[in-house]
Amino acid sequence: MARRHVASEGQEGDIDITPMLDIVFIMLIFFIVTTSFVKESGVTVSRPTASTAESKQGSNILIAIRANGEIWIDKRSVDLRAVRANTERLKAESPEGAVVIQADEFAPTGILVKVMDQVRLAGVTDISVAATE
Repeated sequence: MARRHVASEGQEGDIDITPMLDIVFIMLIFFIVTTSFVKESGVTVSRPTASTAESKQGSNILIAIRANGEIWIDKRSVDLRAVRANTERLKAESPEGAVVIQADEFAPTGILVKVMDQVRLAGVTDISVAATE
């Protein structure tokens, strides 16, 4: 006669959740690795409109120029002489990234040209000026 094991009142069935935790941690690592982080220049500018504006995707280096001529990179105001060093540093972090200059509609054109010159001196040739459609 075969014996059957009957659970007594003192024994409870335990559920092993270790495999589920392993899967959750693997999914967490996957999402962290595949997430792209959005960088911002740190200031809002009123961009000019252009009927030929195109959307540019990728990890771009953003430089903002306010209407009063202030230059912003990585959420902090920088001097014109520091644009080249900051651009070189950011280019080293993301070599495939292009530079997008977000110049205010009423920003001085001379500042925009000087910023573009500093970016080119930093070794970046892919420069765009942001506009709205």
